[in-house]
Amino acid sequence: MLVYTLQVAATIVCGAAGALAAGRKKLDLFGVLVVSFTSAVGGGTLRDLLLDRNPVFWLADTSYLPLSLGAGILVWIYTRRWAPPLRLLDFVDAFGLALFTISGIQIAQSTGQAALICLLMGVITGVAGGIFRDILCGEIPFVLRRSELYASAALLGGGAYIALYEFGIDPGTCALSGAAMIVFLRFASLKWGWHLPVYNLKEEQDTFDARK
Repeated sequence: MLVYTLQVAATIVCGAAGALAAGRKKLDLFGVLVVSFTSAVGGGTLRDLLLDRNPVFWLADTSYLPLSLGAGILVWIYTRRWAPPLRLLDFVDAFGLALFTISGIQIAQSTGQAALICLLMGVITGVAGGIFRDILCGEIPFVLRRSELYASAALLGGGAYIALYEFGIDPGTCALSGAAMIVFLRFASLKWGWHLPVYNLKEEQDTFDARK
């Protein structure tokens, strides 16, 4: 029940995030719905394919389709009348990342995967939908932007969930703690510019070319 609740909430949130991203690019209603749906189900679809779960979650339970599209339509209607806050997409996306990461871990656990694989599946579930959304909207995906914690936030929050779970903590408490860490890290990255160290390769100057 907890896994299903998390996945439904994540689908709605990520569907809304996709619609907001599409709105920034001034797409028509069809484009908004395509991006909304892709954002909502992309990560879970990739996870299920990697875990060989057939059919994938939104084909097994078709309620995810109206949930994702409904979220996109509601956002489209709202934003045609009122201007959303400037950073709304970032905040909505943070919650979607948290919800999908934790639900992805739990689904991988239900298939009997090792802890490391469960963590990897959680991160993939959390970030892949956002990557597909950004690609469709012609943006550099969040996960590749050096100025923000994104995949690393999912990795740390998901790691916290697994660590607590291995110590025998109640799964609901584990889920809440892991999701809260992901949201906190995303908000901290947005507010205070937290990011991982940047790898800057310094190569020696080519002395042959320097003589030219």
